[in-house]
Amino acid sequence: MRRRSWLVALTIAASSLVAGGATAQATTTATTTPYCGITWGSAAKTAGALSQAPLLVTRTGRHDCYDRVVFEFEGRATGYRATYGEAYTQGEGLALSPYTAGDAVIEVVLLEPANTYPYRAGDHVATVLRYRTLRDVVYGGSFEGYTTFAVGVRARLPFRVFTLAGPGTHSRIVLDVAHQW
Repeated sequence: MRRRSWLVALTIAASSLVAGGATAQATTTATTTPYCGITWGSAAKTAGALSQAPLLVTRTGRHDCYDRVVFEFEGRATGYRATYGEAYTQGEGLALSPYTAGDAVIEVVLLEPANTYPYRAGDHVATVLRYRTLRDVVYGGSFEGYTTFAVGVRARLPFRVFTLAGPGTHSRIVLDVAHQW
């Protein structure tokens, strides 16, 4: 009944717009607000330069609007490259995607030596159970100042990468991947 009344009101309103041969045209503009204000996009991100700060630990975190991967260094590290696509092991060049969970892979290359990192190429280095976006974090090895990770995500979603100082003399390179567009 309510739907029928609504249709009658709409018909009356539409007929009143056409008066004396003049027509009124209604236009609607769709305005969409970015999810959680996120405007990152999914294009490649690159910054910084090669450093001598060794990678200490990789950890993950869940937030309301995104999932996070943190790479912590002993000293100042600023160099990275992150892009959607195939990730390869350092030195051998073996594809990591067959061993990485998720429908999309972000290759993260850190510009630093990982000579003290306690994992081997192909190791899964984070537990991401119950994460909305992250599916896997796989170590791809380190060679000649480049350290690779394959970050498996559920889809090709917006991401950002940035650096943080601390704690103490440490530094961090942070990868955030949005839960949706």
